[in-house]
Amino acid sequence: MLRTTFFTAVVAAAMFGAVTAQAQTYRAEYRLSTTLGTAFTWGQAGERWIELVKEKTQGRINIKLYSGNSLVGGEQTREFTAIRQGVIDMSIGSTINWSPQIRELNLFSLPFLMPDYKAIDALTQGEVGKDLFAVLEKRGDVIPLAWGENGFREMSNSKRPIASPADMKGMKFRVVGSPLYNETFSALGANPTQMSWADAQPALASGAVDGQENPLSVFVAAKLPTVGQKYLTLWHYVADPLIFVVNKQVWNSWTPADREAVRQAALQAGRENVEKARKGIAGNDNAVLKQIEAAGVTVTLPTAAQRDAFVQATRPVYDKWAKTIGADLVKKAEAAIAKR
Repeated sequence: MLRTTFFTAVVAAAMFGAVTAQAQTYRAEYRLSTTLGTAFTWGQAGERWIELVKEKTQGRINIKLYSGNSLVGGEQTREFTAIRQGVIDMSIGSTINWSPQIRELNLFSLPFLMPDYKAIDALTQGEVGKDLFAVLEKRGDVIPLAWGENGFREMSNSKRPIASPADMKGMKFRVVGSPLYNETFSALGANPTQMSWADAQPALASGAVDGQENPLSVFVAAKLPTVGQKYLTLWHYVADPLIFVVNKQVWNSWTPADREAVRQAALQAGRENVEKARKGIAGNDNAVLKQIEAAGVTVTLPTAAQRDAFVQATRPVYDKWAKTIGADLVKKAEAAIAKR
C-alpha cells in the first residue's frame, strides 16, 4: 500500500511539473508584425487574427499588433529574417517583402504572370501554394498557416496618363526593395527607386519620385491623390498575396490543440481578408474605381494590344527570373493558371 501511495505521489508530482512547465512556455504577449496598419485591409487582417486567436484559445494566447514593420525599424524586407531569428513571433507578410530570403516567392512578382483573380487563386489554393508552404517551413524556420491578399498592384503617377512603355520613359517610380522590381521598371524605360513604404509617401508629396505601384485598396486608404497621384493605370502586372506565419519555436511551445486553434483562426482571417481586399474591385460594381475617379484621378485601362506591349517589354525579365525562381515551379504555375 505504501508502495502504491508513493507511486501515485510521484506520478502526481510529475504531472504537476509537466503542467507547470507547459504553462511557462506561454508568454503574456506575442508580437505580430504587418507592413500596413489598421487603416488598410492588411492591418485589419492582423486585428482579426488576434481577435480570433484570443477567442479560440480562451485567452491563453494574446497577441499585440506591430504595424509599419516597426519591429525592424520600418525596413520591410528585413521582416522575414527577424521572424526566423525570433525577434518577431508571428506575421502576416507579403510575398514581395520576403522574396529576398525565399527566392521562390518571387513567383508572384513575375511580370504579367497572373491576368485575373482566378489565376491568383489557382496558385495560392492549389499545389503551387502547398509547394511554397513546404519551402517556407523547410528553409524559413516558420510555420505557414494561411493565404491572404493585398491585391493586384496598379501603377500611378503625377505626370501623365500611361498606356504604353514609351509613356514611362525617364519617370521616377518608387518600388519595393526587390531587384526583380528594379529590373521590371528599368525594362519599361522608367527610373525605379527602392524605398520603404514609410518613406514613399513623403517622396511622392515632395515630387522626389513621380509615381508608385500598389493595390487599389492601398491607393485609396493612403489617400494617394492628395500627394499628387492623379493618373492611374490598371495593368494588373503583378499580385501581392499575403502569408500568415508563426515562428517555429513559438509554434512548438503551444499545445497541439492551441496550434490548431491558431491555424483555424488564420484560415478564417485569411478568407475574410481576401474577400475584403477584393470588395468593390473584383465584382461588377467597380465601387472602388468610382471612388478613385471621384477624387479627380484619370484612370487608364490599357487595351489588350497596349497591355501586350508591356508584356513583351518585360519578357526578358520574366525569362531571367523564371530560372532564378525555379523553372519547374514556374511551369507548374503557368499550367495551373492555364487550367483555371
